[in-house]
Amino acid sequence: MLPSEMSNGPLAGKTGVVFGVANKRSIAWHIARAWKQAGATLLFNYQGERLKENVEELVSEFGSDTFLQPCDVGSDAEISTFFGKVRETTPKIDMVLHAVAFAPKEALEGDFLSTTREAYLKAHDISAYSLVALAREASPLMTEGGSITAMSYYGSVKVVPHYNVMGVAKASLEASTRYLAYDLGAKKIRVNCISAGPMNTLAARGVSGLGTMIKHYEEHAPLRRTCTGEELGQTGVFLSSDGGSGITGQVIYVDGGYEIMGM
Repeated sequence: MLPSEMSNGPLAGKTGVVFGVANKRSIAWHIARAWKQAGATLLFNYQGERLKENVEELVSEFGSDTFLQPCDVGSDAEISTFFGKVRETTPKIDMVLHAVAFAPKEALEGDFLSTTREAYLKAHDISAYSLVALAREASPLMTEGGSITAMSYYGSVKVVPHYNVMGVAKASLEASTRYLAYDLGAKKIRVNCISAGPMNTLAARGVSGLGTMIKHYEEHAPLRRTCTGEELGQTGVFLSSDGGSGITGQVIYVDGGYEIMGM
């Protein structure tokens, strides 16, 4: 048990499913730890055998019996199997975190014009459509309503050099969030995005010029910095708690205020 885990915290009695933990720098991991500290019970996926041992070691912090199952979000069959195992473990879930994105490395270098059809489709399948696929399987388990949170970035609405096809995929993710919020609202399921400032995560390192992006935020954001993993974690708690009960279909920027700037 984490030292600050609260049995009567804002997420006490809630169960969350976390997609996207790869290592201790992952945004998914920061949000998962914050959810756990707020009192939630968590279930995790891992993407392929290559990541299994690393994720296994991380989630063991929450107990050796923590739910951890493989799930490739690019496969409807694996998603169905994963949630089948979730149903065997718990009668309901309250929260889902979608912190999954992928584009071929060559598509995150050079110009957007050079994006191949294959890279375009792959980026949208893994980074955007997977949210729809996960929500379709998760929502029947959210019998008392709940919250689905996805991770986005400013490159969805403005051009960020080298972010390229991932920016277009994130725009699709944000639009999908709004349509899902409409579809699931009658079931009291809220769907939102957190748009994080650039962080030195393993996934972000795949984007050419990450260091320049972070320095730019430090020079131009109102708070003269980007965000921290802890801040993203607390935003994740807020959106999934009663405090965020009236918020759905929104993109919440956690970026030191950079999004408001015109120059």
